Amino acid sequence: MIFGFLSWQSIARIVRSQFLSLREMQFTESARALGVPPARIILRHLLPNAVGPIVVAFTLGIAGNIVLEAFISFLGFGIQPPSVSWGSILAGAEEYLIDGNWWWITFPGLMVTVTVLCVNFIGDGLRDAFDPKIVN
Repeated sequence: MIFGFLSWQSIARIVRSQFLSLREMQFTESARALGVPPARIILRHLLPNAVGPIVVAFTLGIAGNIVLEAFISFLGFGIQPPSVSWGSILAGAEEYLIDGNWWWITFPGLMVTVTVLCVNFIGDGLRDAFDPKIVN
């Protein structure tokens, strides 16, 4: 929860830069010259063109926060037992690695990796779905 409150600035910067760059595009200036109301320009022209990069940045932020939480829990500063976290599972499995029980650390690590990859692929698919430049 804290990671979400602390990581909104990068998303806000991306939203602002997208809208500032799209505001100067020719189609926006044409709509303004035709007398289209600003709310309609935002909803009809700017928002559909800006949503793709925003979704990708949002999902990359989620994936980064998953890795950050696992890392902090692995170091012992994150979620404390008896609550379960992939980082705390990896930290607890570290002692079994010396005995040759590699699977104790492999599967939680793979789950973190697969989850992060899935979140990134979902973001990429949503970007493709929301991109108005791609015609089916």
